[in-house]
Amino acid sequence: MAVFLEEDNVEYSDSFFASAPPLKEQLSIAEKVQDFVARCSDLPSSARESSALASNRLVCITSGGTTVPLERRCVRYIDNFSSGNRGAASTEYFLKAGYAVIFLHRQGSVQPFCRHLPDDPLLACFKPAGQTIQPCSEYSSVVENAVRGHYLAMREGKLLKVQFTTLFEYLQILQIVALAMNGLGHHAMFYLAAAVSDFYVPWDSMVEHKIQSDSGSLAMKLAPVPKMLALLRNHWSPLAFCVSFKLETDKDILLKKARSAREKYGMHAVVANELLTRKERVIVVTDDGEIALEKGKRYPDVEVPLVDFLLNMQTTYIQDSQPHSK
Repeated sequence: MAVFLEEDNVEYSDSFFASAPPLKEQLSIAEKVQDFVARCSDLPSSARESSALASNRLVCITSGGTTVPLERRCVRYIDNFSSGNRGAASTEYFLKAGYAVIFLHRQGSVQPFCRHLPDDPLLACFKPAGQTIQPCSEYSSVVENAVRGHYLAMREGKLLKVQFTTLFEYLQILQIVALAMNGLGHHAMFYLAAAVSDFYVPWDSMVEHKIQSDSGSLAMKLAPVPKMLALLRNHWSPLAFCVSFKLETDKDILLKKARSAREKYGMHAVVANELLTRKERVIVVTDDGEIALEKGKRYPDVEVPLVDFLLNMQTTYIQDSQPHSK
């Protein structure tokens, strides 16, 4: 694996963005993000009643996996495993804690407030009754909770959804969001739960049309993705509270990589999950050590204690940044 010095990484990242395909609706996305950040930094007191502690905080939650196109007119791509459930659940609990949320998610991944809906919800949650369509009693409370939760978040102006599919889209939008949130300083948080590709096919070396199979075996050279965590921490939004995630199948490898990521990129916390137990238990690696958080019988989701722990960490981070605390 290539190891980049800071100046090398900046140059490599500039090259990545310069050669990436133009982001569709870039101006529209940037305008929506900037308007949302501006509104959230000056919310009226009536929109802050859910939590005075986190009322002036904004978290960008990334969710789902990125795709790596193999052709410019993409037919085939490399995908990253992620349903988006953690990001969707965490969005619900950050909203409940009083945060405003930018939910940067993979198109088609699990959405906040919709996690408990069945597959094909439109067909499963409603049924014909004569000439009309009525909700099924089995899912009536689930549907009601989903609609109420989403409506409340949107009515209060606390949730903005932005979707991506490819690695190129994800990183370009993340840069837009990070630069827009830079002015929030210590009150901004990045909760980077998306599964981001480590390697990609550079756009300028990608074939235009569908790769043909009649030519036999295929050899393809992948390039390493620039270390965007370093750019986020050092350039795009350097005062923000940053949380990244590591997923492995081996616990010893997992903790080693989580510790390395925290030190290498200056993360305030790295959430380490084992594949088989990720929905029940996580280990948060911080500068003060490691703490295991579990769902157990007390919480409906492991994201409940996780969000609460990170909220308290950011509170301390904000307090330590105040002049009177130094």
